[in-house]
Amino acid sequence: GAGGPRLAELLALGRRLWDELEASTEPSSGAPVVQDKVRQGLDALQRAAAMVTQLELFSENEELEEVASADLKFMLLPALLGALTLKQVDLSRRREHLENAREHFLRFLKLCRNYGLGSFQLPPGTSGEEENGSPAGPRDPGQPNLVAMAMSRTAKIERYKQKKELENKLASMSSSVESGTADEDQIREFYILQIQKWISTSLEEIESIDQELVILKSRDAARLAPAGPRGPSRPAKALVKPFILTRDAAQARVFGAGYPGLPTMTVDDWYEQRRKQGIVSTPQRIPGLGDPGSPPCPSPPAGASDEEMQKQQQQTEEEEDDEEALRKARDWDDWKDTHPRGYGNRHNMG
Repeated sequence: GAGGPRLAELLALGRRLWDELEASTEPSSGAPVVQDKVRQGLDALQRAAAMVTQLELFSENEELEEVASADLKFMLLPALLGALTLKQVDLSRRREHLENAREHFLRFLKLCRNYGLGSFQLPPGTSGEEENGSPAGPRDPGQPNLVAMAMSRTAKIERYKQKKELENKLASMSSSVESGTADEDQIREFYILQIQKWISTSLEEIESIDQELVILKSRDAARLAPAGPRGPSRPAKALVKPFILTRDAAQARVFGAGYPGLPTMTVDDWYEQRRKQGIVSTPQRIPGLGDPGSPPCPSPPAGASDEEMQKQQQQTEEEEDDEEALRKARDWDDWKDTHPRGYGNRHNMG
């Protein structure tokens, strides 16, 4: 094979470390023994990848048949680099690791595509690639593309089945390849099957990387967003406890006796309380309760700004609404006092 034993050794070391990590029963991925292997593996594979580039082992205008069987295994380098990059645990650099791993997987997929290995679509949003070969027309982002979703689900199931078949085939072939009893055709097939298995893995990994990146980016955006008007910008409304509003002290005594759970107060008491809370500016009498005519609108103080005048006006309107509602409720009570229940619907009784 090209590049002599040094390159093959580096790849073999990287692969061995990867296999050990995959088979590891270590409970924590952050354990020093695990992370040491990740670092050593990345180091060996990065050096191997640099040598492959230097030797120009793979070129864009070359057919798969032209690649020596012994060299096929070096195609796996970017995929293994991507997988090991994801095994790093430094959370402060998680986004950087995800983006690097995605680059590695993508480089691997483009290399495979270039040699006609495996029929697959490159992930959407990949630079310079037309999705499904169809023009990316404007689509309503609010509408999920159901056809694409169904297709991708079918593709996923299909991919899963193929991957299982590949793994079974690889398991049955590995002993003869490793023991050196396999002929060149078998060795070639073994490496191509490995590449196809890693195509599946790479597509799956890119999909989950993209999902995680969306979460990380939105989290970063939320963290960087200005605190905004989240603070107590306006005074919290005073909680109003329920009570029965009565017209006068006599009625208060009557109601108070029947509803021990609810305090009672007269209209005047109520206004007095509101005035203390600063909700009502002057204790105004409600029309129909002793004062003829409607209360005068409080005039804004001289030199008041537009905003203050607006506030004053709004307050006055709210008070008038309150009064209107109270007056209607009272008229209805008066009417009920003089009209028995069912009054007015008797003329239809046969």
